[in-house]
Amino acid sequence: MDASAIRQQWFRDVIKSWATSVSLDSGKFKRVFTACVIDSDALHARPGGGQDHTKLRFADMQAVFTAMSRIRRTTDDELASRSWRQHSFGCFLEIVDFGRKTDMLPGMPGSFDPDKTMVLPPEETTEDAAGRAVPEPVIAQLDAHLALMGAAFSYGEMARADIELMMQTAYLVLRDTGRRPIEVASLSLKCLETRGDENTLVWDNVKKRRYGRKLPITRETATVIRNWQARRRQTEVPSRSRKQLFPSITDRSGFAHMDTSSLANALREWVAAIPVLLSDELDVQGRRMPFDRTLIFPYAFRHAYAQRHADAGVPVDVLRELMDHRSIVTTMSYYQVSLKRKREAITTLRKHTVDRSGRPAPFTSPTDYEAQSVAVPFGNCREPSNVKAGGKACAIRFQCAGCGFYRPDPSYLPAIEEHVNDLRADRETARAMDADDFVVRNLGDQITAFTNVADTMRERLSSLPRDEREEIKEASAVLRKVRATRDHKLLPLTVIRKETPDAS
Repeated sequence: MDASAIRQQWFRDVIKSWATSVSLDSGKFKRVFTACVIDSDALHARPGGGQDHTKLRFADMQAVFTAMSRIRRTTDDELASRSWRQHSFGCFLEIVDFGRKTDMLPGMPGSFDPDKTMVLPPEETTEDAAGRAVPEPVIAQLDAHLALMGAAFSYGEMARADIELMMQTAYLVLRDTGRRPIEVASLSLKCLETRGDENTLVWDNVKKRRYGRKLPITRETATVIRNWQARRRQTEVPSRSRKQLFPSITDRSGFAHMDTSSLANALREWVAAIPVLLSDELDVQGRRMPFDRTLIFPYAFRHAYAQRHADAGVPVDVLRELMDHRSIVTTMSYYQVSLKRKREAITTLRKHTVDRSGRPAPFTSPTDYEAQSVAVPFGNCREPSNVKAGGKACAIRFQCAGCGFYRPDPSYLPAIEEHVNDLRADRETARAMDADDFVVRNLGDQITAFTNVADTMRERLSSLPRDEREEIKEASAVLRKVRATRDHKLLPLTVIRKETPDAS
């Protein structure tokens, strides 16, 4: 062991004696080494630095347990598995117990012991907690440098061009599907199903042993996968990887598919090679600050996928299915909006409300916005009986663009645009059914009215200063998240990625 990493003399001496008295396999040695370094650091930060073992108390043991509960993997900066962290803590306790039994730690107080509360919580409730997503503006900057992905990465005997395309494909699948790194790395070569215009990714939830799961994906993502499938079938790969989309490095690898550490290393090298990555935070001179590149790792794109959908207003029960969460509480973390943020968003958007003709119709106050209107699928409604019924008593069946009580704001633009697409499809269906002219005409009139409202709002937004547009964009995302937790559906199952403005 690296004795220099163990600061406490007593700790080092006990470890050396203990290590010579037991036979360690490589797995346990790694746990012990990790435990020694982390526990030593935790004690070093305590009063007295942990140098005198006779002065250690329960608070010092709590500090050790806290440090052990936060062990992270070096490959992707995710928390180590619960069993790894708990076992590492157990190794530390085993060393301390050995010191007591052999009288190497005389006078160590009995209070320096764990109690029954020092057990790590189950992983399911925290594995997908929100807050670690790669921001969309940063993803846009990564996309602009996609050609660098895999450019200097070695992968067995694979040709350079094949490595680049494989790693670029793996990144795009991570970005667009939100699957865990192991779920992307282990995809089957036949992971894509297509029916008409619908594309589905077939994947395995390895962690929870739920296999053959299906995820709707966009045409663009399906095209990326097909391009690599075509190249992959012409590429020589290890024999055991014949059925894998992303093959292992060699036949001697531990898996038939790509190891997640290879994906993490390729991503890390790529991110490091990008000349400039900027965040949205400004320094005191008003310049954008560099983005912390350590926050970019494979699992962070799962968080980004979930946050992207939550910000777009996808209903929470739909996102739960997309993420394959067992508990909706996990999914709800992406929709958490404080009352303060909601109030600030309403204060911003109430000024940009329009009527059915697209003319400005601002609410007089945030209270008026909340108390005198109700959210319906395509905007706010001020009709008193519908407000009283919580938006479920529309007398004209949500033909909002023809109603004098209709009050949309920019947060409803995605829903309006999607509704216009649905109306166009319904109109074509009506024509194919030889429906009466009044049916086709009604659908056409709704299309015209909703399109006018959406175009007018977009034109007004484009005329605003950039900082005001960004404020409205953020406020819109907040209110969409609030509405997404309600019963009505705002958007379809998947969110189509729109072109992101130049991050520069």
